[in-house]
Amino acid sequence: MSSDNAAREAGRDAAGDSERVWDVVVVGAGPAGASAAYAAASSGRRVLLLEKAELPRYKTCGGGIIGPSRDALPPGFELPLRDRVHAVTFSLNGKLTRTRRSKRMLFGLINRPEFDAGLVEVAKAAGAEVRTGVPVSRVEQHGPSVPDRRTVAVVLGDGSTVHARAVVGADGSAGRIGAHVGVKLEQVDLGLEAEIPVPATVAEDWAGRVHLDWGPIPGSYGWVFPKGDTLTVGVISARGEGSATKRYLEDFIARLGLAGFEPSISSGHLTRCRSDDSPLSRGRVIVCGDAAGLLEPWTREGISFALRSGRLAGEWAVRIAEAQDAVDARRQALNYAFAIKAGLGVEMGVGRRMLTLFERRPGLIHAAVTGFRPAWRAFARITRGSTTLAEIVRTHPLARRTLSAMDRG
Repeated sequence: MSSDNAAREAGRDAAGDSERVWDVVVVGAGPAGASAAYAAASSGRRVLLLEKAELPRYKTCGGGIIGPSRDALPPGFELPLRDRVHAVTFSLNGKLTRTRRSKRMLFGLINRPEFDAGLVEVAKAAGAEVRTGVPVSRVEQHGPSVPDRRTVAVVLGDGSTVHARAVVGADGSAGRIGAHVGVKLEQVDLGLEAEIPVPATVAEDWAGRVHLDWGPIPGSYGWVFPKGDTLTVGVISARGEGSATKRYLEDFIARLGLAGFEPSISSGHLTRCRSDDSPLSRGRVIVCGDAAGLLEPWTREGISFALRSGRLAGEWAVRIAEAQDAVDARRQALNYAFAIKAGLGVEMGVGRRMLTLFERRPGLIHAAVTGFRPAWRAFARITRGSTTLAEIVRTHPLARRTLSAMDRG
């Protein structure tokens, strides 16, 4: 046993279990939090994962697992796929419908309750302790509940406190940890979704095929994701267009011939993207996933951003936990922020530019992906994970010129 581990064990024995200090406490057991807990626990650290809900729990989400998500999963994790997508039907507000097909799988579809619960089980198997039904009211880095400068107090909903050397906030874009860090959000969108059970004949028609509709509200789009005997149908647009977004979903469902089927679940949620200058840490507390406002601004895809940022957060939280003073902790937190911005931040920057193009010229996007073979191939490569939108813009002159022209207005 190393001297550091021996000191930790001795300190825990002396203080007793009720006063023990965890190396890392992760708040929120979605894909970001479970990934962070897995990464930290895999390094042999004592990790506590807190979740306010009981698992499994429903989450409003299309459930598309693209290549970057698959590649960021823990080794050996078996995806609970409900369908494998080989075809995409595109439409422009219900018109100019065209289906493109691929011999190779484009991406997979999952139900979030199963997926999230599976990731939590992997974190548990790596050594993390998981507590569900435990809301967190706040974190404190100063004051009477904090025994020393190397410790963060996590105050639970019942008033009790757990202590950690580092805290990872993965409790969503409206969570307590992001507020503590001071996360600044630039883009807020409203997503509405319906889970629609359908007869076997209808389900068969949708098997292996998704539908993407470029919507009537600037920046909006709709989707149909098949998952066995249920279709996940949703739309998303900028917040502030609530009635128009609801009408878009109703019209979309009607156009698809699905209005006669009763949804088993109808839900809505807000997605939030961080501003470029938004902090990712405060003291020994860092944020990841939705809590950090990390998602792709154009498609609002968040699972891959959650998995990738969660893994990085878990790895850097271990380094923060080992920091002996505030200066070293700050250095490690800044390194975490640099790792996020160098990868996911670059992708978000290109996504913002694509959203601007899409808001102004949705017909151009539709014409390209349905009628221009290189654009379809690029779509397929991005979804499979063999490239990224940022890489395509960097290496393809036409894509770079098109975005630059839109940047100039």
